[in-house]
Amino acid sequence: MSDHNDPKVVPNPWGSLKQFTPARIALGRAGISLTTRASLDFQLAHALARDAVNIPVDFAELEQRLNFMGYQTLTLKTRAENQQMYLQRPDLGRLLSASAMACLQQTAPISSDAVVVVADGLSSKAIEHHAEPFLSLLLPELQQRGYRLPPVCLVKHGRVAIADAVAEHYAARLCMILIGERPGLSSPDSMGIYFTYQARPGISTDADRNCISNIHKNGLDYEQALKKLLFLLTEAEKLQLSGVSLKDETTDTTPNHLQKRANFLLD
Repeated sequence: MSDHNDPKVVPNPWGSLKQFTPARIALGRAGISLTTRASLDFQLAHALARDAVNIPVDFAELEQRLNFMGYQTLTLKTRAENQQMYLQRPDLGRLLSASAMACLQQTAPISSDAVVVVADGLSSKAIEHHAEPFLSLLLPELQQRGYRLPPVCLVKHGRVAIADAVAEHYAARLCMILIGERPGLSSPDSMGIYFTYQARPGISTDADRNCISNIHKNGLDYEQALKKLLFLLTEAEKLQLSGVSLKDETTDTTPNHLQKRANFLLD
């Protein structure tokens, strides 16, 4: 028997609004407590969020898939030697390891226009689910626009600022990093994209970056995220800046699965 039909469950009058949001609303109650179903759903969501943070990304598999698509890759590491250190020391996730620096130095510093970096961030599920399909849209678009691209850099235990060192090595004026966002209880696999114009270590700050957030099945889809990123790239080239001075003026922000629904506020 579902909670909806269980006479012991007191329904919530907001039940009709649940179709518009994955948030935990209108859960109903049994006595003064949550229903068993709601309690178990919460425990499952919490476990999925913990797994997203603690289980590392399989970069070898991602590298293989990108190579199969015809794209060169370069796998790098930060100074965070393991997952526990990475979570406890965010500063180490912003610095490339000595072996990664040596690897970059051994790689010819190709004169590049744009660099694309993928880092695990705080959600391995986000990168495993969304990095490859998004890159399959982004990389051809960048190539079509004539941008010179170095190998896609896959950075293990990386934070957002780790992309600055990669951009500096390749002298790239455009820097994009795909990264797993801190998981929520309704979106353990949300991916973000940070874009920086003329990114350089020690110079670029969070105020110099633009963020496209909430890329997942109940948030922005890949086409919407790509549209936003390409708009930022175009405007950054015109203005020669990024960050707080560069505003996202795209308007298509409604997730595809909600676009055909009527506005319940107007009913």
